[in-house]
Amino acid sequence: MNWTAATLAARVGGIVEGAGDAEIRALSALAEAREGDVSFLANSRYESLMASTAATAVVVGRDWHGAHSCRALIRVDNPDKAFSGLATLLGPQPVVRAPGVHPTAVVAPGAKLGRDVFVGPCAVIEDGAVVGDRSVIEAQCYVGRDAALGCDCHLYPQVSIREGCRIGDRLIAHCGVVVGSDGYGYNVEFHDGHPAVVKIPQIGIVEIGHDVEIGANTTIDRARFGRTRIGNHVKIDNLVQVAHNVQIGDLSGLVAQCGIAGSSQIGSGCMIWAQAGIAGHLKIGDRAQVGPQAGLSKDVPPGEFVLGSPAMPKREFAVGLTVPRTVEKLKARIAELETRLAALEKRNTPPA
Repeated sequence: MNWTAATLAARVGGIVEGAGDAEIRALSALAEAREGDVSFLANSRYESLMASTAATAVVVGRDWHGAHSCRALIRVDNPDKAFSGLATLLGPQPVVRAPGVHPTAVVAPGAKLGRDVFVGPCAVIEDGAVVGDRSVIEAQCYVGRDAALGCDCHLYPQVSIREGCRIGDRLIAHCGVVVGSDGYGYNVEFHDGHPAVVKIPQIGIVEIGHDVEIGANTTIDRARFGRTRIGNHVKIDNLVQVAHNVQIGDLSGLVAQCGIAGSSQIGSGCMIWAQAGIAGHLKIGDRAQVGPQAGLSKDVPPGEFVLGSPAMPKREFAVGLTVPRTVEKLKARIAELETRLAALEKRNTPPA
């Protein structure tokens, strides 16, 4: 289909200002756009690019005013949301899998597949496993014995769902995700006077709610006993480690390379930012945030934002950042006063 600035605006409930008949072929960022592209401005940091962008059209807020070089503006209430909608029209269309089991897949006789399920090349589904209706199991995935996967799930290549784990509806698991690997648990024992590191059995499972998305190469360990639990609508980034018996409430987010140690509890609506490290057996209250690279060693009250290592409330952290500069200013002021005092003393000292 041939798209114009006007037809795109109609799709997102916007108003065209300028050349509504301008042809649009692709999407791009402001700095990288070429003739025929549509871009968007949702962050004031990039406003200066509007005067030089080569984009044919730009999606902007209804009240935005400024210099621009494009042929058309598409005014909307929420540029970020509108541009996401345009991406579904102009971006690559998602791959649609026709239901069926690839000849190279191995599905145990005791496994149960729902209606319209796709199982890709070299995937393995063990005995007793259940896969819900319309779910997609891509190439080289593994669903272990007695695991249960809900409806409309999508496992991208090389995802492993280990034995006994319970997954809700509409899970999206990206490449390399491992759900239900053993947690890190060992005891040191002595046999005939010699020490040995002995594995503690990890006999629990992982339980994941509905509408969860898990990024590539993230690992979620099975519980030592009971359940490691991920709530509904939790969004987890790439390269995240969730240890055994961790509990994560609904609507929380975990960003790249953060690590949650065993038995910690994260409330609902929380954000754990990139590379944060959370010690074991801690409680993070609802709507709390743990900032990037924070090292958390104690509980966080609901709604608190902590930063730093050791982590502390955001206000205390900000005060700590200003202390060195304040000290330098005070030292300079004291030096100035000492110089002035010395000059006064010299002036007021009678000649010998």
